[in-house]
Amino acid sequence: MSAPKLLAKLHRLSHDSFRYDGPPVIYFDPWKLAAGSPRADLILVSHEHFDHCSPEDIQKISGPTTVVIAPPVAAEKLPGARILRPGKTTTVGDVTVEAVPAYNVNKFRSPGVPFHPKAAGHNGYIITIGGERLYHAGDTDHIPEMVGFRCNVALLPVSGTYVMTADEAAAAAADIKPDVAVPMHYGDIVGGNADVQRFKELCEQAGIAVTVL
Repeated sequence: MSAPKLLAKLHRLSHDSFRYDGPPVIYFDPWKLAAGSPRADLILVSHEHFDHCSPEDIQKISGPTTVVIAPPVAAEKLPGARILRPGKTTTVGDVTVEAVPAYNVNKFRSPGVPFHPKAAGHNGYIITIGGERLYHAGDTDHIPEMVGFRCNVALLPVSGTYVMTADEAAAAAADIKPDVAVPMHYGDIVGGNADVQRFKELCEQAGIAVTVL
C-alpha cells in the first residue's frame, strides 16, 4: 500500500503541534513556533491548555483571511475564532473539518477529576483534504468513539500521564485502522523516545504502519 499523499506535506513541529503545507497551510495546536513560520490559512485548536492554545503563536501565523477553529473554552482566548463542538462539521474552502471527542477515561488530576473531562467538550479533528482524511486526536485516552473513526493518517498521543500510553495508543490505532499512524505528545513536558519506540513496535506487530515525524 502506498503512503497517503498528505503525509509528504505534514510536519511535526513539537509536542502536539503539526503543520500541513498545502495549499492550504493548516496548523494543529501551534506552540513554540519558530520565527518566520509560514502564514496559516487554517488553525485548529484542540482545547484551552497552554501547550495547545497559544494566542501568541497563533498571532505569529495569522493574517486577514486566517480561519481559527476551536471548542468554546479555547475560543474564549482567541477573539474571532469559529466555535466547533464535538460531533459538528464545517468547511473552510476545500477542507472539511469534523470535530470529534477527546477526553480522559483513566488519567486524573485528583480522584475522580480527569485532566480532560468529557464534559469540557475538547476536540480532536478529522479533516478531509484532497480526498484523504487526517485525524489529530488532541489530548485524549483510548475512547469508545474511536471505533467509528476512519482516516488515512492518525496522529495519536503516546506519552501517558495526561493522554494515552504507548500501549493504549497502539490499541486505539487497532480500532481506527489508519493507513499510517504517527506518534505525538512526547519530547516536551512528558514522554520520550521510549514511548515512540514502544508504540511503533506494537503497531507494526498489529500490521499498522508507523511514521515518526
